[in-house]
Amino acid sequence: MKVVIVGAGKLGMKVVEALLGGDHAVTIIDTNETWLQKVNSMYDVMTINANAKETRILRRINISSYDFLVACTGNDEANIVIAAFAKKLGCKKVIARVRDPEHMQQLTFIKDAMDIDHIVNPDLGITLEIYKFLAEKYTLSNGIFSSGNASLIEFDADKYPELIGLHINDVHAILPNMLIVGISRNGKVIIPHGDASIMEDDCLYVMGEKGPILDLNAKVHERGKYTDLQKVMIIGGGKTGFYLAERLAEFGAAVKVIEKDKERCHYLSTHLEDVMILHGDATDLSLLEEENLDLMDAVVTATGYDEDNLLLALTAKQHGVEDVIAKVSRTSYAEIISRMGIDMALNPLDITTSNIMRFVQGSKKVISSQLIQGQAEIMEIIATSHMKILGRPLRELKLPDTIIIAAIHRGSKVIIPDGDTEILEDDKVILLSLLSDLSGTEKLLKESGRLSFFRR
Repeated sequence: MKVVIVGAGKLGMKVVEALLGGDHAVTIIDTNETWLQKVNSMYDVMTINANAKETRILRRINISSYDFLVACTGNDEANIVIAAFAKKLGCKKVIARVRDPEHMQQLTFIKDAMDIDHIVNPDLGITLEIYKFLAEKYTLSNGIFSSGNASLIEFDADKYPELIGLHINDVHAILPNMLIVGISRNGKVIIPHGDASIMEDDCLYVMGEKGPILDLNAKVHERGKYTDLQKVMIIGGGKTGFYLAERLAEFGAAVKVIEKDKERCHYLSTHLEDVMILHGDATDLSLLEEENLDLMDAVVTATGYDEDNLLLALTAKQHGVEDVIAKVSRTSYAEIISRMGIDMALNPLDITTSNIMRFVQGSKKVISSQLIQGQAEIMEIIATSHMKILGRPLRELKLPDTIIIAAIHRGSKVIIPDGDTEILEDDKVILLSLLSDLSGTEKLLKESGRLSFFRR
């Protein structure tokens, strides 16, 4: 598959890394020669120092021979124009990153008028995950898989005390024909292995047949219970803060947004209804205390600075806020986050790249997918005859720690796998993978070449 990436920024490089895991042919176009030199030193790709808005550049690379173009520069208008030009010149599918709320309000018109196949918005992607976590209190994935016979349940470990302290290898005695595929611990989603122990404050993700999962759901969740979310403080009035405030206000929550830029406050106050906009610096603890931080049901830190977001999230947690969510772009902070007690940390690059990759992979491989706390993805794929994972015991595949095979649907049967289980052609395989290693997932899905999980 041939893919051209326009924009060698953080998102562009994240997409490149994921694509190379599947051995796709990648071309990168950017106007910054310094960035391209850095790219050349890291990846085996073709780079072009040029402005992709010029149709002669698209013609020069023979854009009609490409399967996908991803326009992810820092400018919405440029991305829209580049995607539209590429499609007009024969590129099979085009994707554009669009972030501004004004554009999102007329998204359908833009897609239709400019013939753009797919639009991604990092801020809106984060918003949807936060909203699901806070407002919907999502607990049961029933019916998202094509077979209809497999389900995924999420619940806090203290709802099933018998599990606390057990090693994963010992859980099957209590949860027969089910598998713990993921654990959310201190805001970080991890894939558990046999010697891992379940802790009291863990949130567990369990896969199994529909019947047993429904029985488990009746045991760990109160019938008819829904969120009692009433008061939310959002720190940072950027695009993420805007989208989230709008969505939560529509839900009926009382929302406060704290933003230190006065002009941005004016914009927010004129574009958001039923939302309190406060001009001030949230790093000033006295301001937070004045605004009753300790009475909030949830706090979301969404400034443009990771360090501020983490510090403010920790402050909220120390003031007893039940649900605290931080927007964090640097993967290097993952270990710090896991020790801070934050309920969820979201990386917009991971979420957006996952969105792009699902569109690129299309229906040929991925039947369905769903994000888990914005850090992992559970997906259902069809095992094809050329995949190197066929006919080999799972323990021999040496899968990376970032991927787990959760279930296999074969005919009318749902198989909860162990190390001896083999995947056969036409099996529907449900797997969970961390968004931090999308290249590993792409290597698993590729259908030719030697199966290897070593990074380039």
